[in-house]
Amino acid sequence: MLKKYALTAVLACLITSVSFCQKPGVIYSRADTLRGTLSDLRSSYDVQYYHLNIQLDIENKFISGSNLFKFKATTDLKRLQFDLFANLQIQKISYHGQELPFKREFNAVFLDFPSTIKKDSQDEFTVFYSGNPSIAVRPPWDGGFTFSKDTQGKPWVAVSCQGFGASSWWPNKDHQSDEVDSMLISITVPKGLMDVSNGRLRSIQNVDSDHTRFNWFVSYPINNYNVTLNVADYAHFDDSYAGENGNLTLDFYVLKENLEKAKKQFNANVKPMFNVFENWFGAYPFYRDGYKLIETPYLGMEHQSAVAYGNKYLNGYMGRDLSGTGLGLKWDYIIIHETGHEWFGNNITSKDIADMWIHEGFTMYSEALYVESRDGKDAGAKYIAGVRRNIQNDKPILGPYGVNTEGSGDMYYKGANLIHMTRTLIDDDQKWREILRGLNSEFGLKTTTTEDVVNFLNKKSGKDLTKLFDQYLRYANIPVLEFKTDGKQTHYRWKADVKNFDMPIRIKNGRKYQWIKPESEWKKIRLESVFTPDLENFYIKVQEL
Repeated sequence: MLKKYALTAVLACLITSVSFCQKPGVIYSRADTLRGTLSDLRSSYDVQYYHLNIQLDIENKFISGSNLFKFKATTDLKRLQFDLFANLQIQKISYHGQELPFKREFNAVFLDFPSTIKKDSQDEFTVFYSGNPSIAVRPPWDGGFTFSKDTQGKPWVAVSCQGFGASSWWPNKDHQSDEVDSMLISITVPKGLMDVSNGRLRSIQNVDSDHTRFNWFVSYPINNYNVTLNVADYAHFDDSYAGENGNLTLDFYVLKENLEKAKKQFNANVKPMFNVFENWFGAYPFYRDGYKLIETPYLGMEHQSAVAYGNKYLNGYMGRDLSGTGLGLKWDYIIIHETGHEWFGNNITSKDIADMWIHEGFTMYSEALYVESRDGKDAGAKYIAGVRRNIQNDKPILGPYGVNTEGSGDMYYKGANLIHMTRTLIDDDQKWREILRGLNSEFGLKTTTTEDVVNFLNKKSGKDLTKLFDQYLRYANIPVLEFKTDGKQTHYRWKADVKNFDMPIRIKNGRKYQWIKPESEWKKIRLESVFTPDLENFYIKVQEL
């Protein structure tokens, strides 16, 4: 996106049709708005099915092929917008045997139909395209293709594009709010290599003497950024997990040189993880498509039913413990974290990337539940408290809406602490489990918003958590619990950005904990010992006046 400051921001809002100028001193260009806004030209149609069919020319880092859009008109329409990066060329757009005219603006494509498509009618068109897709400089954080090689010199190719955009490599309606109901992914690669994509392998076709096509079918709704390809001379092994919805297939694709290491590492982590996650979150959301773990030349990504793994068969995060407690070195971070996204991110998906804390906060919290399953509830709380050392408190967790922009990276560590505080405030683990499972039941296979999630938590917990989430999501600062001692009395209050912030908190009184409910005005309490808030379970500042 384009970022400028001061007077430039004001002028740009006036002269460039920028729809959103939400962050002080920062402007968003029309290109950002076209990418991030669910405009009338995008909301007028609901994509229900894609068939992505491409050939990969590895030597020239080139792709070519087509994507079929099957859609339902949500209103009468004669024009629509889809998305494809400008560095990829459109050869033609086919519609019922004829070529349609189109116009391009930045990475948006505007398609005109010969006559009005009526509301509720079903229709389709196919985009034929080719080009050299963007190459990722630092995947997966910097999106695009990764062209690598294994130790035998054979090609090893993968793609990651969250935030950057699925339209960086294939044409689609590139907005998180619209998930197709199902999808066929056909990837043609040089003979001797294998493609592993999302869903089930439906067939393998010999295209010609030099190429093989792998056809993968996704039978569940899938978000565009989750669609993937992974190409290598893979070794494959499998297993199964007896889960809540029956027998779940587990398929593993790794470089041949790492086969034995993979069997050991995956065996130690995958089934214990499913035991924990299915218990807390409900059945794995994609049983029909199965679960795959695929070795990639980058660290990892939560591609639906095709989780990318590049942690080099080490425990921790590339051998490090993000919490600094030692607890994170007992398990493989990428397996646990990226699979946690199958529930939060892939099953439950935010409509706008500005709400990505729903993906990352809950998923990082899932790590604590895994620690808890191994070492007890106190250890899980200790792990979450430990990751606070990575929090920056630099800007709000929520990003600006409508311009395809995330909020602060604190959505991970601070977001996880917010979820842990919510559990602590509810103070009923059976109810908490029902809430986590209820979230996946209520919002699973759908897209949602911060408002939806907070309203659900309020309703199911019986507590008004709105101010809590407003403070931690909408402001960079965390609340300060101020106190002062006057003889045997302790006075306390909250200092926070949210008006009338009144989060209850536990404090130690003698040998026991008790609940107090500070507000913006001073309250007082008589204590047997010094004022000691529960700082392991609450991420706050404490200040004595």
